[in-house]
Amino acid sequence: MNEKVPRAVLALEDGRLFEGRSFGRPGEACGEVVFNTAITGYQEVLTDPSYAGQIVAMTYPHVGNYGVNPEDVESVRPQVAGFVVREISTVSSSWRASGELNRYLEQFGIVGISEIDTRALTRHLRTHGAKRGVISSILLDRDALIARARASRSMLGLDLAREVTCVEPYIIEGEGAAASPLRVVAYDFGVKRNILRMMAAAGCEVTVVPAMTSAEQVLALRPNGVFLSNGPGDPEPCAYAIEATRRLMATGLPIFGICLGHQILGLACGGRTFKLKFGHRGANHPVKNLATGKFEITSQNHGFAVEPKLFEEHDFVLTHVNLNDETVEGFRHRTLPVFSVQYHPEASPGPHDSHYLFREFITLMRQHRRD
Repeated sequence: MNEKVPRAVLALEDGRLFEGRSFGRPGEACGEVVFNTAITGYQEVLTDPSYAGQIVAMTYPHVGNYGVNPEDVESVRPQVAGFVVREISTVSSSWRASGELNRYLEQFGIVGISEIDTRALTRHLRTHGAKRGVISSILLDRDALIARARASRSMLGLDLAREVTCVEPYIIEGEGAAASPLRVVAYDFGVKRNILRMMAAAGCEVTVVPAMTSAEQVLALRPNGVFLSNGPGDPEPCAYAIEATRRLMATGLPIFGICLGHQILGLACGGRTFKLKFGHRGANHPVKNLATGKFEITSQNHGFAVEPKLFEEHDFVLTHVNLNDETVEGFRHRTLPVFSVQYHPEASPGPHDSHYLFREFITLMRQHRRD
């Protein structure tokens, strides 16, 4: 190890320690430790609000080689609580780069640790489940760090959507010259920019609203459809969003949910959610579309899932299943224009197998247009 670089330690609540080197901002960060299996797209991962409150470990060993740039961000700043890599590149080798990853994280105050065995960490989390943890380059005492990890917030029962949502509504204009564009109200539970870009590219005028917006406030905007975005945390504490979704469903408006929005929709339909052992995070998760029989490679980032018991009710149809663990990846209402998926069909930086879902949402809005 390079002795000029400060030491750092990652401590888990169950007593497991990993020693490495500090990068980004020196200091301390607590959060739920999870792993992501994507080979590329670390900047999209860092800036995805769905990672709020989490320390993300990348399974790909060499991270930072193509630097960072202002075009690939999914929000205004990095959202992760901390970042873990096997090897951090201190130089960037891309014509698109505007800076280096380590300096970018230092600029935004993100604590990182490198030169640890990320394979061992990933196997530990797969075996024992996601754990609360702490990264520190200041306090290196084992017992004190473990105590801090155990004292940090649990993801169960944690409403993080309220913490990452926008403060005021704002509008994204649709692309093209449509005289009467489709109007979408998008709930911001931690929305990724590429979702908004894709709807704007389809010609929609998108009004993004805070997570706590009531159904009555949404209806006052006279939308052609409602979008429930991705986001972090446990869906069950989001009672405000669950109630608003239930009221909006009763109006017959088309509704499309992704990730946390999918879970909120499931709860609004009378279902239940549960915490996965170690979650699904990466750009290579296989999903089967039960309607077509086709397999999709999907981008995912979630730690909770909808219980399949929901589909014992006649009104709801299971549409997508995860091929790794058979968890629910999508469903629709049998008669209402309502559907959702657990994964991220906007998939920035990829794959793009699931872009068709945005076209389905556009089709539903056109079919049910009332103006």
